Formats: sequence, C-alpha cells, structure tokens
Amino acid sequence: MTVIVDDAGSGDLLFGVVIGAYREETGEFTYDLIGVKFYQDRFCKKEYLQEASRVTAQLLEKLKVKPDEEVHVCQGNIFDVAVADLQKVHGEERVIRVRVTGEAQRLVEIAYLDEVRNLGYEPLPEREDKRAKSFFHMMRWLKAHPDMLRYAKTGWPRLKRYRLFNKPQQEEDMYEAVCSECGSPCAVPFKPEPNRPVFCHVCWKKRMPRRRRKAVNS
Repeated sequence: MTVIVDDAGSGDLLFGVVIGAYREETGEFTYDLIGVKFYQDRFCKKEYLQEASRVTAQLLEKLKVKPDEEVHVCQGNIFDVAVADLQKVHGEERVIRVRVTGEAQRLVEIAYLDEVRNLGYEPLPEREDKRAKSFFHMMRWLKAHPDMLRYAKTGWPRLKRYRLFNKPQQEEDMYEAVCSECGSPCAVPFKPEPNRPVFCHVCWKKRMPRRRRKAVNS
C-alpha cells in the first residue's frame, strides 16, 4: 500500500496551495490548503514550509496510514520540512521523495482549479504547458478585479516590478498642511516648506488647466 502526497498552485499567482494525499490501491483522496496569507506578508519568513508539514501530517492521519505503508512525497521544496518531520515519525525507509505523476497529480490539480474557480476565475485550458501565459492571464484577471488582490501571492519579490502589486503610499508618509488657495486642511506627499505654496486635491485640479495654458504660450 502506498500514499502519495503532492501539491498544486505553488507556482501560480492566484490563491494559496493545495496539498493532497492519494492512496493508490484504493483510490482514496483527501486534500487541504495552505492559506494565501503564507504567501503574502509572511512569505519571506518561509512559514509555509511548517504549514505544509502540518497539513501533510493531518492528511496522513485522516487516511490512517498503516505501519507497513510507504509515503511517497513530491520532490518540490515546499515539502522539505514535511519530509524531515515525517521521517522522524515513520522512518526514512518509508517516507520517500518521488516525482509525482498520474492520478495523484491529476486529482490535486483538479482540487486547486476548483478552488480558484470558486473565486470567479476561469483557468487557461493549456496552463500546464504554458506557465508564463497562465501567470499573465491571472494578472490580467486581478487587474480587472482589484478587490481580489487579497487572494494573490503578493509576497513574491519578483512582483515588485509590476505596478499592480506596489502598495499605495502609506498614511505615515503624508504630511498635514493648509491649502494656500482655499485654506482647507489637507495632506500632501512632501514636507511643506514655508515659502512653497501647498494646494489641496480640489484646488490642484482647478489650477492644472491654467498651468498647461501657460506652458503652451511661453
């Protein structure tokens, strides 16, 4: 008897990661999730590795792994901590890292696709063969649905090159001031200087056409 553990969604922009466990001989399958929060602000701490270990252990407990049963775990580095922890419990000879294919891989992938469809996103049919195209497809969907950014793996450092994932200027970076034109209190993204006029958002917009005309006529 063999239980196979695999993951899906680790390299995808949208949602967290699905981890599934499949008993080959009986067709039993169960899965759980590593929440997307582990791939956001907490990503640099690599807490997802411990979470992967916790989820994997729970899945094996749910399947009631037998004393003589082998556990085959995907080679992906998301399972580095999980494998070390499992080998302490079940023994190194029973917990083996493998390249997962076939039905186990298919079921875990289906579980991930079902989860992202629940968000309203429809994956590309050829996403497995065209990972880069799938990444940008998900990004375009997030641009069209900015309220769904909370389900994106925003902790990836490479995303900083894209404007979509750059956080807006924080409130502490703004400075309190008084508009030089209407006298209303306002906040500006620079430290006000005594001899420099400051304008609130409304007055600034009113002044823009005049500034442009002056530039054209000069």
